[in-house]
Parts: sequence; structure tokens; C-alpha cells
Amino acid sequence: MKKVLIIGASSGIGLEATRLALARGLAVRALARSAASIAISDPNLERYRGSALSPTDLTAGLAGVDAVIMTLGIPMGAQLLLGPVRLFSDATRLLIPAMEASGVKRLVCVTGFGAADSHSSIGGLQGLGFRLVFGRAYGDKDIQERLIRESRLDWVIARPVILTNGPPTGRYKILEAPASWRNGLISRADVADFLINAVDGNAYVGKTPVLLG
Repeated sequence: MKKVLIIGASSGIGLEATRLALARGLAVRALARSAASIAISDPNLERYRGSALSPTDLTAGLAGVDAVIMTLGIPMGAQLLLGPVRLFSDATRLLIPAMEASGVKRLVCVTGFGAADSHSSIGGLQGLGFRLVFGRAYGDKDIQERLIRESRLDWVIARPVILTNGPPTGRYKILEAPASWRNGLISRADVADFLINAVDGNAYVGKTPVLLG
């Protein structure tokens, strides 16, 4: 049975990915500070209380897994506060060498539409508002993406648009070409579907598709 480490598994996309991975027969090590709160009953779920900013926790979390799904996020309130955001880049700086040392090659990471070169696809007043609200977080995601791109891992970067709590549809769009990138809505459940597919699939290795519902 293939085993996946999901970082940020206790809420949002990470929790949806945990549910879906188990439903598809994968074993999951769910790493989060609040891992004990994950209300899923499954013998193939290992709740692992730890921090994405702890080298020790990451090294232990990687033992015996085949792939990593990284779904870190920060609360909306934290994005509105002044001060730097470094969670995404700091965690990635620790994760990449830990994965390389442990021999785990596949990394599937969630950033978002507006990160790195996709920011140019958000124009006008929408783009200005985006940077005012999310600029510090997405500036750090820009660094995160660069670190992943420069690694020797078999990586996939998923850039979902605005997230909803809607049900899975299976009808979402995977937009590879920059000319097709646009904003919209997508459910966290549909993002999770892409992530779990990317654990085994090779179609999007080395790519940064935008996910649109």
C-alpha cells in the first residue's frame, strides 16, 4: 500500500485530501499541529502531531512514505496583519533537503492562482486588490515555488483559484497554458482530487497548472 505524508492535513484542502486518499486505498500520515482533531476513523490514517517548521518532525514524518502533499495555509486574519509572511518558504526550505535525504521524490504542493508568473493573469483593479490583501502571503509563495522549481524532486505545483466548500464535481479544469489562466471558483474537494491523482500520475510533473472549477 502506498503511503503519503500530507502536511497541513487537519483543515481545508489538506483535510479533503486526507479523506480522499484514504477512500482511494492510500495510507496517510497526517502532519499538523492539531492532528489529534482530525475526525476520521480509518485504520490507514496515522495522525502525526508536528510542525512543518521542525526539521525533526519532517524527518520523522518522511520515514516510510512514498510521496508528500503540502497544503499549508494561514488564516485570513493573519494575512491582514502587518509583518512578514515566511511560513511557506521556511517550511519548503526544510522539506526539500529532508525529502532528498530520505529518498522521497514526489512532492505535490498547493500554492494558488496569483503566485509567481500567474500573477500577471490577474489584471486591473482585481490585481491591485489581490496584492493589497494577499501580497505578503503570495510574495512568500513566489519564493516557495522558486525553491521547488530549483529542487531535484519530481514536483507538481497546483494553483487553485478562489476556494469554496462545495462538493466534488470531477468537472474542474486543469489549465496549463498561461493564455488560458483566469480566475474563478473551485471546491477544495476538487483540488484534493487533483492532488491525489498527482501522487501517482506523471502528466503534471514539473508543471504549475491553474485549477478552475
